[in-house]
Amino acid sequence: MIVTSAEADIGDARRATSEYVGRACPHADVDDVVLVVSELVTNAVKHTVGWWRLRVEVYRNRLVVDIDDADWTAPVERPADFDATGGRGWHIVQLLAGDVEVLERSSGKTVRASWSCGSAAAPHCA
Repeated sequence: MIVTSAEADIGDARRATSEYVGRACPHADVDDVVLVVSELVTNAVKHTVGWWRLRVEVYRNRLVVDIDDADWTAPVERPADFDATGGRGWHIVQLLAGDVEVLERSSGKTVRASWSCGSAAAPHCA
């Protein structure tokens, strides 16, 4: 599944992710995956310039969420604002995703969150 900033907004990305994960990995914790997607897309909108692209797929027994954007700057953890205006997104992503990595590309970066699928021991997708 692919959603881009040219055709969608954060809400569209959340809805598409929920529908896809519900079909492709029905035992996943859909709410956790959707929250990770929401935080990653929001970070791309707020902290980068230009376009973003969301890809969600089940690949080699993993549920993989990729957010591509045109900025090479990796996300950083920052202190949370206690007035609820920000600072929690990257921490939430790291807490809820099985694995998180930032991949450099020639035209920017990919932030990847993934979860194991197919294992009874996997907490999010069995």
